[in-house]
Amino acid sequence: MEIADWRAKIDELDEQIVDLISKRAEAAAAIGVLKKQAGARVYEPGREQQVFDHVRQCNKGPLEDTEIQHVFERIVDVMRTLQQRPTSS
Repeated sequence: MEIADWRAKIDELDEQIVDLISKRAEAAAAIGVLKKQAGARVYEPGREQQVFDHVRQCNKGPLEDTEIQHVFERIVDVMRTLQQRPTSS
């Protein structure tokens, strides 16, 4: 494959990743609503650690476990911010 072919493949994968992140955001937003209703805190360090442990266990490479965790630290940070947004309920 040539560079252009690999780039086209990356574009396709990026579209799939965006779709999955959007679905994850919908789930995180729904959890945020439930947390607000229950008066629970958005930040749950224990749960976040479970997420990081889980993604490291699922990691088949080529990224190292620490690298995949860094990616998910950013995703979780964005999702936490989403949960803190005011809801229109």
